[in-house]
Formats: sequence, structure tokens, C-alpha cells
Amino acid sequence: MVVRERLICRSDALADSGDGVRFEVKRGDETVPAFVVRYHGQVHAYLNRCEHMPMELDWKPGRFFDAEGLLLVCSTHGALYAPDTGVCLGGPCTGALARIEVDERGGGVYLKG
Repeated sequence: MVVRERLICRSDALADSGDGVRFEVKRGDETVPAFVVRYHGQVHAYLNRCEHMPMELDWKPGRFFDAEGLLLVCSTHGALYAPDTGVCLGGPCTGALARIEVDERGGGVYLKG
């Protein structure tokens, strides 16, 4: 089986604690929304689905961080997540956001596999 990577965005499209980039991934027969953000210089990607209720997190396309740029926040119910781990830190959620494996190299952010 050949593993193919897919370019999500250029590295410079992601400012630290700034807007994220939305993209889609296949999960079985379904195509689901996902996003990538930069936090403390590292890129992190997750399914765009709150663990409290299956709703997208961003309040405007690409807006995932709170006003201070410290936490990812669900715009619908206020669930708070750690940007680097996806772990629920407060609000109506448990567990963590579903992580997606990405790689940053050569000026781009790539979806693995």
C-alpha cells in the first residue's frame, strides 16, 4: 500500500495562536471537517468536532482560539481544549479532541497518510 501525504497549507498560513486552517479528512466512508493550528511554534491538527456535542468548534471559519490565544474553544457551548494535546480543560466536555497526524516540513503542513 502506498501512503500518500496531502498538503494542507503553507507553513506561513499559520500564525502562533492565530487563525487555523480548515480541511477535510476521510474517516471510513465519511468526509469530516478538520483543522490545523499553530501553538508555541508547533502545528497541531484535530477533527473539527467538539467532544461535548458533535458540532464544529470555530465561531467563524478558522477561529478556534480564545481571545488570549491560549485555549481552543467551542463556539457553541464554551468547551475549552488545550491546543497542544486537545485535552478538555473546562466547560461541558470530557476526554479530548480527536488528533490528526500532520507533518510540517519544507514550508508546508502535510496530512500524513
